Amino acid sequence: MIIFIIILAAIILLVIPNIKVVQQSRAYVIERLGGFHTVWGVGMHFKVPFIDRVARKVSLKEQVLDYPPQPVITKDNVTMQIDTVVYFQITDPKLYCYGVEQPMMAMETLTATTLRNIIGDLELDQTLTSRDVVNTKMRAILDEATDPWGIKVNRVELKNILPPADIQNSMEKQMKAERDRRQSILQAEGQKKSAILIAEGEKESAILKASAEKEAAILRAEAEKQAAILRADGEAAAIRAVQQALADSLEMLNEKAPNDNVLKLKAIEAMQKVADGQATKIIIPSEMQGLVGLANGIVESAKQ
Repeated sequence: MIIFIIILAAIILLVIPNIKVVQQSRAYVIERLGGFHTVWGVGMHFKVPFIDRVARKVSLKEQVLDYPPQPVITKDNVTMQIDTVVYFQITDPKLYCYGVEQPMMAMETLTATTLRNIIGDLELDQTLTSRDVVNTKMRAILDEATDPWGIKVNRVELKNILPPADIQNSMEKQMKAERDRRQSILQAEGQKKSAILIAEGEKESAILKASAEKEAAILRAEAEKQAAILRADGEAAAIRAVQQALADSLEMLNEKAPNDNVLKLKAIEAMQKVADGQATKIIIPSEMQGLVGLANGIVESAKQ
């Protein structure tokens, strides 16, 4: 009985430690008798005691390597400090385990040499303005180089680029000059637009003023025209009234059948009106000489 308990305990002690559960996003590389046997995925697995062993536990999640700044020389011989961030993922645990010794160190060295090669073909200005190009080239080169190691490089980013202090000062001065130039351009454009708006306003004002003056002149002309018409109508009415009165007096005179003395008297009245002008000599008809006294009176009146 004791022997059975001892055997059962030994079996339990041998079996339980060899039951392995692989978590999500992880993989176990298993070796049997010193050689690669298989890769365990998610789930529960049993390891043969004293024969199998877990060579490496591999994470299949995307990982990040943030390398410290390293000196890089550009094509125009400017030394800059650039730090790089690499996002990668292990796609083949077997190759990752057996492809290269110390994969992380190998990736760091490969990233540094690749960065130096790419930046060495670019000048300072190109390096500062071509981050996307550098990132794309590095990702393609690293992904191809690490493929035999079971690693896929998803993304590469230049985290920071630090030029020398004197270059930074020159760049800041250049940036300040560029900002001042843009500010001057904006101010000039603003003044130009303001002058245009003022000129357009003055133009509109002059047009409105001229239009108002034109309308006022037209109204004045219309008023003068109406006044002249009214004056002419008044004068014509007055002339018609005088003529009508004269016609009426003649008609009344004809109706009364006047004698010669009355007619002569009317003639003398008419001559008196004539003498009312600027004439200084008056010719009296012979038939009116009988009324010389009256004529002399008319002449005296004309002289006065």
